[in-house]
Amino acid sequence: MNKIQLIEKIARDARIKKAEAGRAIDALIAGMTASLKETGRFLLAGVGVFKVKVRKARTARNPKTGQAVQIPERKTVGFRASREFKEAIQ
Repeated sequence: MNKIQLIEKIARDARIKKAEAGRAIDALIAGMTASLKETGRFLLAGVGVFKVKVRKARTARNPKTGQAVQIPERKTVGFRASREFKEAIQ
């Protein structure tokens, strides 16, 4: 399911306009992003926890030339599903 399909489903299930559902999804994503930037964590009860993780700098090899390349440290987002969410998809 992509974002457009999700908006359509929410609009249909909640009996609201697609534009309203779209704004709600956008607000959720904005809130998640703000929380992750501020605290490094976003908890969505019954679904799971999103956390900012730091990937350490490392040395890799360019597959074409074989030359060593330094990859800098960077942040990424991890997700851990809640028990209820895991059970719901079984």
